[in-house]
Amino acid sequence: MRRPTEQELKLLNLTERVCFEIADAVNRRPVLKRAANLFQGTIGQTWVHYATRNLVHSQGLERLKALRPERGVFLVCNHRSFFDFYCISSVLLRACSWVRGIYFPVRSNFFYEGPAGVVVNMVMSAWAMYPPVLRAPSKRGFNTFTLDAVDALLQEPGNVIGYHPEGRRGTGPDPYELLPASLGTGSIVYRARPVVIPVFTLGLINNLPKQVVGNFTGDGEPVTMVFGEPLDLERFYAMPAEPETYKAIAEHIREAIIALSVEERALRRAKGLPPLDPNASAGG
Repeated sequence: MRRPTEQELKLLNLTERVCFEIADAVNRRPVLKRAANLFQGTIGQTWVHYATRNLVHSQGLERLKALRPERGVFLVCNHRSFFDFYCISSVLLRACSWVRGIYFPVRSNFFYEGPAGVVVNMVMSAWAMYPPVLRAPSKRGFNTFTLDAVDALLQEPGNVIGYHPEGRRGTGPDPYELLPASLGTGSIVYRARPVVIPVFTLGLINNLPKQVVGNFTGDGEPVTMVFGEPLDLERFYAMPAEPETYKAIAEHIREAIIALSVEERALRRAKGLPPLDPNASAGG
C-alpha cells in the first residue's frame, strides 16, 4: 500500500493530517496492525457482542464460514445506523477464523477532524475506520490515495473491507428502501476484483447508550442481519473500464442487498419479531 504523495497530503489541514497520520501508522505498520487486530478479535468484538447479543438475530453466517477467499472480501451493506459495521464485524470475527484484518473507509468528518474522532476510532474499532474519504470539493484529490489503498488491501486474502454502497445513511420512513449506489462502489469492485458479499441489516439505532441499555433490559429493538452468497460479477469484468460499467456493477450490488431484505422479513416472521415494513400489519 503506497503512501499519499506530498501533493495529496497538502490537501489536508493540520488536524486532518495529524488524525490521518495516527490511523495510517496503525494500519500500515505490521506490528501495530497486529496489535489492532488482536484488540478487535478479543476486547473489541467481545464488548460489542455482550452489548448486543440479546438483540441480534443473524442468518447466512454459514456462507461466510465456508469461505476460503484468495483475495480480499468486500462486505457491502445497507446503511441505516452509524453502528452497522461495528455489530457486523463482531459477528463476523466470532464466526470466521479466516479474517486477518478489517477496514472501514469512512467520511473524514468527525473521525479525522479532532481528538474525539481519534478516541472513538481507537476505542471502538482500533483505528479500523480507515482510509478516510474526503468530501470537500477542494480536497477530493486525496481520494486517489484512498482508492489506491482500498485496492491494495483487497489484494490480500483475509482482509475485509466494510462498505456502504449508498454512500450516506438512509433516513426515510421505509427502512427497506435503499438510496442509489455510488459510482465509486462499482469502480472499486471493477478495479480490485474482490470477493463481494452483500449484507442486509436492520434494527440498530444511533443512540449508543440507549442501544446498550435496551440489550440488557430486553426492550431494545431486535437487530437482524442476513449475509448473502458471494456475487458472480465476471460478466461485468469483460466490459470496458468506464462509468457505465461501474454504474452497472453498483446497481447489481444494490439489487443483491435488496434481495436479502426478503430473507430478513422471513427471519423476522420465523423469530416472531415485530415487522418494520411500514406496509405490514403487526400480525404479519
